[in-house]
Amino acid sequence: MDVKKDILWRVYLCLIGMALFGVAILVKVFYIQNVQGQYWRNMADSLHTGYVALDAERGTIYSEEGRMLSTSIPYFDIRIDFAADGLRDKNGKVFKENLDSLADRLANTFGDRSKAAYRTMLQEGYKSKDRYFLLKRDVPFNQYQELRTFPMFRLGKNKGGMIAESKSKRINPFKLLANRTIGLARENSQSVGLERTYNDYLKGVTGKRLMRRIAGGTYVPVDGYDIEPENGRDVVTTIDVNMQDIVETALMNMMVSNEAEHGTCILMEVKTGKIKAIANLGRQPDGNYWEDMNYALQVAEPGSTFKLATVIAVLEDKFATMNTMVNMDGGHWQVGRRTVYDSEPHPGPQNVTVKHAFELSSNVGMAKLAYQFYNRQPNNFVAHLRKLRLDQSTGIDLVGEGRPVVKSTASKSWSNTSLPWMAFGYEVLISPLQTCMLYNAVANNGKMMKPYLVNSIQEYGQVAKQFEPTVLLDSICSQNTLKQVQAMLEGVPIDGTAKKLRTPYYDFAGKTGTALVANGSHGYADKIYQSSFAGYFPAKDPQYTCVVVIKNKPHALRFYGANVAGPVFREVADKLYAIAVERQKPMQATMQLDTLLALKNGRGSEWKEILGTLQLPLSSTPANNSWVSAKVTDRKIAFQQVTQLKGAVPDVTGMGLKDALYLLENAGLRVVVKGAGKVKTQSLPGGTKIGNEQTIVIELS
Repeated sequence: MDVKKDILWRVYLCLIGMALFGVAILVKVFYIQNVQGQYWRNMADSLHTGYVALDAERGTIYSEEGRMLSTSIPYFDIRIDFAADGLRDKNGKVFKENLDSLADRLANTFGDRSKAAYRTMLQEGYKSKDRYFLLKRDVPFNQYQELRTFPMFRLGKNKGGMIAESKSKRINPFKLLANRTIGLARENSQSVGLERTYNDYLKGVTGKRLMRRIAGGTYVPVDGYDIEPENGRDVVTTIDVNMQDIVETALMNMMVSNEAEHGTCILMEVKTGKIKAIANLGRQPDGNYWEDMNYALQVAEPGSTFKLATVIAVLEDKFATMNTMVNMDGGHWQVGRRTVYDSEPHPGPQNVTVKHAFELSSNVGMAKLAYQFYNRQPNNFVAHLRKLRLDQSTGIDLVGEGRPVVKSTASKSWSNTSLPWMAFGYEVLISPLQTCMLYNAVANNGKMMKPYLVNSIQEYGQVAKQFEPTVLLDSICSQNTLKQVQAMLEGVPIDGTAKKLRTPYYDFAGKTGTALVANGSHGYADKIYQSSFAGYFPAKDPQYTCVVVIKNKPHALRFYGANVAGPVFREVADKLYAIAVERQKPMQATMQLDTLLALKNGRGSEWKEILGTLQLPLSSTPANNSWVSAKVTDRKIAFQQVTQLKGAVPDVTGMGLKDALYLLENAGLRVVVKGAGKVKTQSLPGGTKIGNEQTIVIELS
């Protein structure tokens, strides 16, 4: 008995223990589900969900007149959720009813596969219940809009299953124009140009989208968990598209005709420092030209355009005036073991004024001036160059501006010939933009402006940040010096190296430059010349400064600045001057009247609007609702009401299409139109009786 009791006691104890353990499990389950449930559900979701970045729409870069220079256009990846509720109801009735028509529309729209192939592809996706089936990548916006009207897709995401993932692609609508300056927005490497400089404004703020992992390792968006991105701001530049086209075309024409290696042309607004146009062209392996580098910012030996800085220094220190005499020594002068040569022969008197030596671009004349007055204290000459900010970058709002080099006696490469060679633009390194800034200061009566490319930052059409012109120096030199160098620059196209560029229509001022360029280990043996021209126009009231720098091919037949860079300057100046003159021309009443003679018939209300705008002389006023004919007598316009006979064909000869259609269709005729312009002939003469459902053919020319 004792043994039996002992066994039963043990059995009961085990049963009680098991019961308590079961109760504990139930309590724990209840606690987990009801108390800690949300925590564990969130934990589970976190293991199968994650956020992906939603790129913000990048801001647009505009020209000054509001044209898009760089913008983002939307593209879409189209996917299908074959497990959408609408596609699984009633044994897939929606899918089956729309399959053929959807496959047909897809085949016709994309043209990349047949209707049968699309049908098979859709059936396989539906059979696999793929919730993230890729249908098509990189669909443009117009096709995306069309897709939304397709069978099944037009039912919406929940019923039709279409998922559209938006992304953007950066384009430059004007292609080549200012391409390097506007720049590129790259994902995997650094951007360039304005795209890089103003990236913080353009890029906006990235958003987030919650994605859930489903079977097969695919992620689908979770509705309601998106953090919308903030779109980037727009950048309004100083660039004028029409001016840019003029500059780019002029440079391209010369580059192609001379087979040059690379070149740049800069157009700056004198009073403000705004860069209105900037072209940079480099020869590609296939012989074509493209904006491959911003050559306007690259430093090099400038050559003779640098002589402006030399004469400013000499005149400012009052060592000479523009009428001081200097001997050009036949175009060659020995300094130590080196010889200074003039790049062009100068027949005639060799003892000339400083002004004429400058006009003739004499290297000897400039070298002698610098050597005579600064040889004992060359750093005084260097101090003038630094005062003109030639040892500093311009600070333009572009990344990648080269660092200028202006030597002093402390430089390791300084020699006893450095000073005279610097006087005519060698042994110094500056960029074309720095040259432009200096010449612009002379044009601007001594005030040096900082060059800049952006007018404002805008957000939803409202100005968020405005950029104003910046004065770097109130005066680069005294007014006495300024007047003399202005006279020298104006003399270059009159009595100097740019005589061939002179035009009878307007005056301009400038300086030619021709520099021999070293070619690596070949040195100067390849005879590669850099041609340049720097100047401003019109000379007496400068509006624009233009600098052209072109690096020619080895042994080029044309290489002088006046023959290569000068014609580019002249073409730009000619076209801009012509545009300015055309804008300033008053409208001549006689021209307006002669033009209006061709309009003849029209509504009285439209005639009154035209005449009110042009403020032309009238001898009578047309009635608003009548159809009138215009006639000019004694340089005044008179109107006569045109009577249209009921049931008769109107005479529309000489009318525009809009007016002709108005009269003919109101008369009950069916109109067939051929050609464009104004009505030349009509198949039914005016006054002809109109029959039932009659058709008239009008020919325009």
